[in-house]
Amino acid sequence: MSRAAVLLIDGFEEIEAVTVIDVLRRAELKVDVLGVVGKRVVGAHHLALEADALLSDHAADRYQAVVLPGGMPGAAKLRDHDGVQAFLKAHHAAGRVVAAICAAPIALGKAGVLQGKRATCFPGFEEQLTGANVQKSTPVVRDGNVVTSRGPGTALAFALALVEALVDEATAKKLASAMLVQ
Repeated sequence: MSRAAVLLIDGFEEIEAVTVIDVLRRAELKVDVLGVVGKRVVGAHHLALEADALLSDHAADRYQAVVLPGGMPGAAKLRDHDGVQAFLKAHHAAGRVVAAICAAPIALGKAGVLQGKRATCFPGFEEQLTGANVQKSTPVVRDGNVVTSRGPGTALAFALALVEALVDEATAKKLASAMLVQ
């Protein structure tokens, strides 16, 4: 069974985090919510979540995917955190799925994950997608093992794209139908 790590740090976008966690679990994937600096993590809109464990307690090779929710200032904190950067680099070097939504692709840009890849992000952060071929109007972009998306309104499509990347297209379509996604 595929296992995904969703990294949370204070200032994360709640819709993006909870939607990804929920949809991946509905697809029967194992999801570990990892707090970057603590187990209690407070979102950009003051919703507090309890992480399953700390990032520092888990190695990147345990996961088939790592997912970064956006939100500010959370995305900037993910970009600037040495442990997150090391986790992303190790994960990407192993060819595993690396995904980020909203402003969080800036962390992928800093880690070198986007070099030569098509990617998208929340408007205004394009300059920080170092090395990427930025797609400004596509809601979700998958280029090989890298999946990016634009923002809160694309969170469900992003989560379903992750199901497709980690399981298969048929499972993503079945899940979308069961959830009444149009």
